[in-house]
Amino acid sequence: MTEHSRKYSVPRSPARRDRQRGFTLIELMVVVVILSILAAVVIPRVMDRPEQARISAAKNNIRAISSALDMYKLDNFRYPTTDQGLEALVATPDLQPRPENWNLYMNKIPLDPWGSEFLYLQPGARAEVDVFSPGPNKRPGDEDDIGSWDL
Repeated sequence: MTEHSRKYSVPRSPARRDRQRGFTLIELMVVVVILSILAAVVIPRVMDRPEQARISAAKNNIRAISSALDMYKLDNFRYPTTDQGLEALVATPDLQPRPENWNLYMNKIPLDPWGSEFLYLQPGARAEVDVFSPGPNKRPGDEDDIGSWDL
């Protein structure tokens, strides 16, 4: 080596050699085992969440419909009849009693998260009005119904 090349060469430090070493097979296997255990615990819990999210969405839609029904009653001194249905919130009812101060209360009536229409009763079986979804099984009148009485 010449004097010039010795002056500009960079000696390898112990820390630099350790960084180049990488992971051992045992270290990688430990990480894979830890990730597998976490996945076994977390995945079943995450898979139950979609149904809970649908139930929550149904309740939020029922709240919105109930608020629109309350506005209808404030303007017209009564709720729409069962025959007029929830459509009375998006279009002027043709059936009697015709509302005197009708306004547009909702742009459209949403479907429940399972693709069914929300059901409406006035007078309701549980309150002055009942707004409910038949739930995941799409059959009204059983234990999985989600209604204004659940809020």
